Amino acid sequence: MLITYSDSLGKNFKELHEILEKHVGDAIGGIHLLPFFPSTGDRGFAPSDYTQVNAAFGDWSDVEKLGEKHYLMFDFMINHISRKSIMYKDFKKNKDNSAYKDVFFRWEKFWAQAGENRPTKADVDLIYKRKDKAPIQEIEFADGSKENLWNTFGEEQIDINVKSDAAKKFFRETLENMVAHGADLIRLDAFAYAVKKIDSNCFFVEPEIWELLDKIREILQPLGAELLPEIHEHYSISQKIAAHDYFVYDFALPMIVLYTLYSGKTERLAEWLRISPMKQFTTLDTHDGIGVVDAREILTDEEIDYTSEHLYRVGANVKRKYSSAAYNNLDIYQINSTYYSALGNDDATYLLSRVFQVFAPGIPQIYYVGLFAGENDIALLESSKEGRNINRHYFTKEEVAQEVERPIVEKLLNLLKWRNISPAFDLEGSISIETPTETSIQIIRKDATGQHNAVLFADTANKNYVITENGNEIIL
Repeated sequence: MLITYSDSLGKNFKELHEILEKHVGDAIGGIHLLPFFPSTGDRGFAPSDYTQVNAAFGDWSDVEKLGEKHYLMFDFMINHISRKSIMYKDFKKNKDNSAYKDVFFRWEKFWAQAGENRPTKADVDLIYKRKDKAPIQEIEFADGSKENLWNTFGEEQIDINVKSDAAKKFFRETLENMVAHGADLIRLDAFAYAVKKIDSNCFFVEPEIWELLDKIREILQPLGAELLPEIHEHYSISQKIAAHDYFVYDFALPMIVLYTLYSGKTERLAEWLRISPMKQFTTLDTHDGIGVVDAREILTDEEIDYTSEHLYRVGANVKRKYSSAAYNNLDIYQINSTYYSALGNDDATYLLSRVFQVFAPGIPQIYYVGLFAGENDIALLESSKEGRNINRHYFTKEEVAQEVERPIVEKLLNLLKWRNISPAFDLEGSISIETPTETSIQIIRKDATGQHNAVLFADTANKNYVITENGNEIIL
């Protein structure tokens, strides 16, 4: 599955379709289209209207055309919506007479349930938040009165009260419309923040979070669509989600693979692959940074520190300041770099990282910059002073035509084409892993019948590998 913005491979959906048809072909089966709705911030993650496609990218017919050949994943930001949405503007105008008066978390009313003089400093400190202050934003109504609304993320992203009837109606109508326009999977963005509960940290609150996920699944199942909850946190939370039979993300893999390739030691990778579920999407790179917190306790603190330090030492044009407040970094637990540059722009090492990914349990997701082994875009980073833009290069059609001529890109596309057609990677199949030496690993994938197998033997000290399928060597 490819992950891409609508204007990053070509400037719109039509050019994206042309690039995929001409240069990518069967290397990808699905596309995660990052938010393509009208939005007022955060590169699409502050949607103002889910019923429309951002006119700069095209229209619904363009989205549906992409869906004719590829299965599609859309984002739904269940935790928040833009201040420019109809719901917010109506609430601001009509306050308690608005049909949407209960859609937003009204800070003072929320805490009034707990009694007088709440929230205390301890209450606010307990909240798992993305800011160094209370997660609030003041709203001034048309009548001149003021209140605070819950605001976890950016200024444009106002939190939704998922328990309100109006919100539930909005969820159902939005999801049904998405599926009607071709969504096969819904990525539930920031869902772990959506449940707010007094005397909790308001993050992944159990059991209420399961009730929320089940309600969304109940909407999607009759429509034939799957749900992918998105969360960056300790891997044990993803294991809980997998135990409830949801697809999950493997956000731990990027750091584990970096550690493996930096150190040459394979045991941590082997341990992780042995406990990873098949019903997952794997990543090495995404539109955000390289996650650190996800790998905690899979890698020791010392191994995480080693990996982070080594990344800054050997990575191409990777600097600490790019992941700091000076470059508007939202999450201190992520490192901003392309994966190719994190590996020193070294072709052999990078290709081996992707070989590990395609042999891991689950479905590989590859970010568009990674698909073309993209280097850090320092010009875009410096022009925007946005740390994550180091990994958000805008490729023109002409650039893509040049990139696919590079041997590393050609080999990567061949690897993905083979992975897409090999029956050995059946999600109902099996995986077995051995580490013959400290710096080698063997991974065997078999389909559910046991009749097809794919075997990887890799030497991480020399960055060499051999792939066989049913005994025949695969040459990329």
